[in-house]
Amino acid sequence: MDQLKQRLREAAQAHQPDRARILARVERGMAAPAADARPHRPATRTSWARVAGAGAAVAAVLAAGGYTATAVLGPDRPDHGVAVPSRVPLSASGAVDPHSNRFWAQSNITLTTARPLTALTVDLRIAQTGGVAGTGHWRTLPAEDFTVSVREDGDGALHYTWTLRPGRTAPAGRHVFAGQYNHAEGARSARADRYTVTATEDGGERTSVRGGFSP
Repeated sequence: MDQLKQRLREAAQAHQPDRARILARVERGMAAPAADARPHRPATRTSWARVAGAGAAVAAVLAAGGYTATAVLGPDRPDHGVAVPSRVPLSASGAVDPHSNRFWAQSNITLTTARPLTALTVDLRIAQTGGVAGTGHWRTLPAEDFTVSVREDGDGALHYTWTLRPGRTAPAGRHVFAGQYNHAEGARSARADRYTVTATEDGGERTSVRGGFSP
């Protein structure tokens, strides 16, 4: 038994690998995929596994260095398929109420705010077109949160002014302020009517919008 072990050891030490034969086998193995056009699924899976592994390694290096894919590859190109509008903090529109008639009318100011308001003043100016006289007013926000003044200016125009009381807040959302008035018989034009809205957002930013009225 000892003699057999000795011979095996001597044979192993005397063995020298055939370098040329090994290189030839490697070359044949590399050329084999080119001769066979059909996909080899195990090799594909192995290839993707290697790619994924390389990607994971790159990601790890970037993370360790404090970089992101955007910083290295550059920002993504803009997506022109979807347009996302920016949020407008405060907007308003004016319209004559459709229930107005030949003797009486109501002017509506619709205010839309994306943030709560800690200060708010809404002024409605109704031009004197003949026989204009106030008959009432209302708003969708709580009445106790506002003071209201009704007056005529030097041009005879009628003003309704709503002012948010100190310490009160107008929530984000859509709110309506309406002024009612009599006028001379007939179809009245609202072209000279105006509104002005001045507001302070919860963060302290002050905004003012103004406009006219559609029939």
